[in-house]
Amino acid sequence: SVQRHFLEMGVDVQKESVSVAGCGDMSGDVFGNGMLLSKAIKLVAAFDHRHIFLDPDPDPAASWKERKRLFDLPRSSWTDYKSDLISAGGGVYPRDAKSIKLSKQAMAMLDLETAEIEPEALISAIIKAPVDLLWFGGIGTYIKDSTENDADVGDPTNDPVRAVASDVRARVIGEGANLGVTQAGRIAYAIAGGRINTDFIDNSAGVDCSDNEVNIKIALASAQNAGKLSDKKRNALLESMTDEVADIVLEDNRKQALALSIAEAGGETSMASYSRLIETLEEIGDLDRHTEGLGNSEALARRAGDGIGLTRPELAVLLSSAKLVLQDAIEASPLASDAAMEPVLIGMFPEPMRDTFASEIRTHRLSHELVATELANRIINRLGLLPAFELAEEEGASLAAVANAFVAADQLFEMEVLWDTIESTKMAEAARINAFERVALALRSHMADLLRAGVAKRPPAELVEELRERFSELDAQAQRLLGGESLQQSRRIRSELVDCGVPDAVARKVAHLFELDGVVGLAKLAREADVSALELTDAFTDLGVKLGLDWAQGTAALMDPSDVWERLLVAGLARDFQQMRLDFLRDLVGSKAKVSPSKAIEAWAHDNHLAIRQFRTMVERAQAHSPVAPAVLAQIASQARNLLEA
Repeated sequence: SVQRHFLEMGVDVQKESVSVAGCGDMSGDVFGNGMLLSKAIKLVAAFDHRHIFLDPDPDPAASWKERKRLFDLPRSSWTDYKSDLISAGGGVYPRDAKSIKLSKQAMAMLDLETAEIEPEALISAIIKAPVDLLWFGGIGTYIKDSTENDADVGDPTNDPVRAVASDVRARVIGEGANLGVTQAGRIAYAIAGGRINTDFIDNSAGVDCSDNEVNIKIALASAQNAGKLSDKKRNALLESMTDEVADIVLEDNRKQALALSIAEAGGETSMASYSRLIETLEEIGDLDRHTEGLGNSEALARRAGDGIGLTRPELAVLLSSAKLVLQDAIEASPLASDAAMEPVLIGMFPEPMRDTFASEIRTHRLSHELVATELANRIINRLGLLPAFELAEEEGASLAAVANAFVAADQLFEMEVLWDTIESTKMAEAARINAFERVALALRSHMADLLRAGVAKRPPAELVEELRERFSELDAQAQRLLGGESLQQSRRIRSELVDCGVPDAVARKVAHLFELDGVVGLAKLAREADVSALELTDAFTDLGVKLGLDWAQGTAALMDPSDVWERLLVAGLARDFQQMRLDFLRDLVGSKAKVSPSKAIEAWAHDNHLAIRQFRTMVERAQAHSPVAPAVLAQIASQARNLLEA
């Protein structure tokens, strides 16, 4: 979590020094482990229930070695830190002292003007110090919002040292301990510009690790009961997989932190959509807005009016609830037990188990829950919080059906390759997040097409297999098949991505995903009508160019209005501009079986040239006025439907 915060600030905390203050000592698992994860950090201040540690200007390498020595001791406190390694003006002070005399170096580091201070006031000053990172690894709630009183916090032990969020000057807070900051305090700190998640995001790897351990042991217990594995070999296997389990857990949490960044990038323009998501989660019964510290819709709208979107702590609550709701929907659906999900299930376990204990994994008593959890994580982490719920509302589909569409799109478009490319290519984090946002936007459209193609009623792999041959033909010829307007749109998307810092090779791949808009419906129609997918697509493109529907569809697909109803409208219109062409071609091909689709279009255009000219005049008027309003596109769609049906 902390790495993600600093990466987006242009800082690599593994290589570049950042100043750190924290709660805890090196004998504590959260604090001790955390303060050893980078050899570049400068731990300038820390406190626990016994001592206060000050080191105004530490040497990163020497101080790391000393922290490691303390961590490796059976028990330790800050008094075990070698005094000759503490920089000038620093020291270790007991918390029960009547007062502490500060050096000029310590005063400068803490930005204090007083040379003598009580221990409790010194701890409060550490919490408010102007450092890069405030790291919570000990027990206690140390930061609250100005609207809260100490009784609200419920941690009387730390009442004397607690700080108000607006007084905290750390650039980043890492909340490894539980409830180091109240939720209201987190939100206030984030609105003021601080970078923070929540405790359940920052320390979720612990729970994740326990879940993996339990799931692994359940699978191995079946092998033991069958006499396939002895206790001794089981224990040796568990120990040998430790590092790989850690890698699996950390990768899950890395993607989750990135998902929050992608969600946060929407800013105030996404506020209406998030308000609708909050309402949806409330209706389902999985979210209590008041308990979670989320403002009412009017308050959130006012905040958006001031240019402020949802903060990471608020988005973290929505992320958690959205994943649980989606997980429940998948678990109750046939998808969780679909044989095609076997690779997903087996892939959740460490490599040494995947072959030898594959049968135990397949028959795992929690297999449905595991598949549902993994898919819910993938959908939210990759698409963001909104698309799954918006698609369900827009297409009148269940969340389980949306999950089917995601699985089919992932397989058909080989999304893991593109996501991995975006993740692994060197670029600024703002550019990376932009690329992920664009990919989610494109994939959302493809998922809508898959829903319209019937993926809700059948196993995703079955539909993918039916479409794959014709899809591959169209994928290979996408550039040639694009109409003029669609080609310009692809170039525009690529250019915008490059301008924001995405390498051209990656920008091309993202733009290509937009170039494939419509291929699902075309591949399906080509198979059903038993016609050439390439000829059908030529006719589809020709019809779009003749009527200007390619421009209308592309414009709707890229719109991102803040109003939730307009978002649903333009998303539906983008699909409708495509669907009406497909329906028209289906009728045309069926009625003129011996005529090529392109020739049938030419004949129809000749017979209806006056109506087409009138329609094109309306489209050209719309094109001349930028930006185009959703209502204008709705009118074009209505008139296009009348023209094509007539």
